[in-house]
Amino acid sequence: MNLISEEYRAENKRQHDSKTGYGIRGYKHLQDVVQLAKMEDCATVLDYGCGQNTLAAQARRVSPATFFSYDPSVPEYSLLPEPADLVVCTDVLEHIEPLCLNDVIEHLASLTKKAFYFQIACRPAARKLSDGRNAHLLVKDPLWWFDVLRPHFDILNFKAAPGNSVAITGRPLGQAYP
Repeated sequence: MNLISEEYRAENKRQHDSKTGYGIRGYKHLQDVVQLAKMEDCATVLDYGCGQNTLAAQARRVSPATFFSYDPSVPEYSLLPEPADLVVCTDVLEHIEPLCLNDVIEHLASLTKKAFYFQIACRPAARKLSDGRNAHLLVKDPLWWFDVLRPHFDILNFKAAPGNSVAITGRPLGQAYP
């Protein structure tokens, strides 16, 4: 399983350490995540690619679920996670190295017990990496993401804002209608 190259892990660590807003917007999805966790009766929630951990920090105040955080580029959150009832992945997949994408999606699928919530940017980022590349390595159309995720998950809700982002929720493959 190849989730991230060492070079890209170091680049992301530099971005997170810069304290210039990299990885701080997870909290924007708080209401949707808490609502989905309640609706799906999720006792555990994993924020995959948590960045600065703002989602879990806010969610612990308003949700009875136990929140866990994973980000391979942030040392305190870099241990490989255990499966959780709900897996949340916001503003992450567009940052994945193209050669690692399938492994990351398979990893996400293996960690998802009951439901998932993904939000993916479909536009270039304002931020550049130190080598000059756009921070969004995968700028793809919402339907491209649907096609990539569909072999691994049952997609129940697909809300696209073309040219901007897509929000996708669903369940592990074969569990769409219990």
